[in-house]
Amino acid sequence: MQRRNLLKLLALAGIGAGTGAATAAMPQGAAKPAARKPIVLYCDLAIDPAREAEMLDHFHRRFRPAAESYRGRGFLDLKMLKLRNVIQGGPAPAPGINYRFQLTYESEEQRQVWAGSDLHQQVWPLIENTVLNRDYLVLLTDAV
Repeated sequence: MQRRNLLKLLALAGIGAGTGAATAAMPQGAAKPAARKPIVLYCDLAIDPAREAEMLDHFHRRFRPAAESYRGRGFLDLKMLKLRNVIQGGPAPAPGINYRFQLTYESEEQRQVWAGSDLHQQVWPLIENTVLNRDYLVLLTDAV
């Protein structure tokens, strides 16, 4: 009985299976299309401390607006994270790594379109030119 009450509560809140126009339009017994999970790309960057303000200015004024122009074409989110400290576990990022760049896209294919665009070719070097070591770690992950 608790399950039934929980399902009613979820339905009232608009949460759970069976909500939304797309679900209502599906024939009974039809399989729901599998939802694609986004990808997240991480770059661990050693930004030259003398050029940190320059990098942040380029990121906020040029790179972010350019990346956000791809909203609706797969772009979901973008962050530049400054490493504060390692709280637990290891190994720590390589010496000198002081930023983690994080880019989220609906799919790797859509991210590749952005990465190959003329706009990306114009704005990424503004960030990359402030990096001390261009052999930085790049991780491609799947959201699960």
